Amino acid sequence: MNVAQWTEWVNKQLLGADLHFGHGTDNARDEAAWLVLHAISAMLDGSFDDCGRELDEHEEKQLRELLDARITLKLPLAYLTGSARFAGLEFESGRAALVPRSPIAELVLDQFQPWLDPTSAGRVLDMCTGSGCIAIAIAWYLPWTQVDAVDISKEALEIAARNVARHGVGERVNLIESDLFHSLPACRYDLIVANPPYVPVESIDALPEEYRAEPVLGLVSGSDGLNATLSILVDAPRFLAENGVLVCEVGESEERLLALVPELPFLWLDFSHGGSGVFILTREELEHAHPQSAALLEERKNVT
Repeated sequence: MNVAQWTEWVNKQLLGADLHFGHGTDNARDEAAWLVLHAISAMLDGSFDDCGRELDEHEEKQLRELLDARITLKLPLAYLTGSARFAGLEFESGRAALVPRSPIAELVLDQFQPWLDPTSAGRVLDMCTGSGCIAIAIAWYLPWTQVDAVDISKEALEIAARNVARHGVGERVNLIESDLFHSLPACRYDLIVANPPYVPVESIDALPEEYRAEPVLGLVSGSDGLNATLSILVDAPRFLAENGVLVCEVGESEERLLALVPELPFLWLDFSHGGSGVFILTREELEHAHPQSAALLEERKNVT
């Protein structure tokens, strides 16, 4: 069979299995195409157009093995292939870091305009960098920036380091092992981008198996999913430049965050290619709400 026929066959197998699609694609057909293209070592950037090309025996064998693993293990496909695409770039993907998929990619491609003058953004912080995809994409599309990429996980940072080398941005992306801001030196950033864990601890068992295959450290943050986010709201003003902005993703925790800190004037963003739960706040807005945010954080620290 040729690429088109194999893609249709794989699509049917995926649809007939108890799978969840949400790690780079949101449907079986796109994932089938991704799987077939990977098996024939084709680019995943949309440039492949030889759908009449037939698969040889080795490619067919690899395709069947990947499909069987996807169905039986229920791992995200990116973990099986070892790669994922984000903001038009390809990244190594492994189980020590979440699969790249944030809607923040759209903001990177737009150079964070109109909320940021990209030419004035010299220093950027990517908090909870994971595989490094956001930090590297920022360095790629805003080539005048210096980016500090922070994560608590040494294993995730090892994947990020390989991705930094892969894209040749080692002179402008600095990887830092830190629990949020705790180990960062004093510095002012024009932009802080954060994609912290935001799943409530009691919700983890209800997630599809594909999500539970990802590191819990990158998913769960307290009983309501907001521990890390609240810490970021409290500490970010100390690290933002005068006209700096915070961009933060909280996904499904959007409503809980609104109820927790109603005094913050969150600007929630709409995305052309799907996604939600991303807000923007200025340094001034964060400073104004700092007493309330700090009190809430202190309350949580005192709960036994």
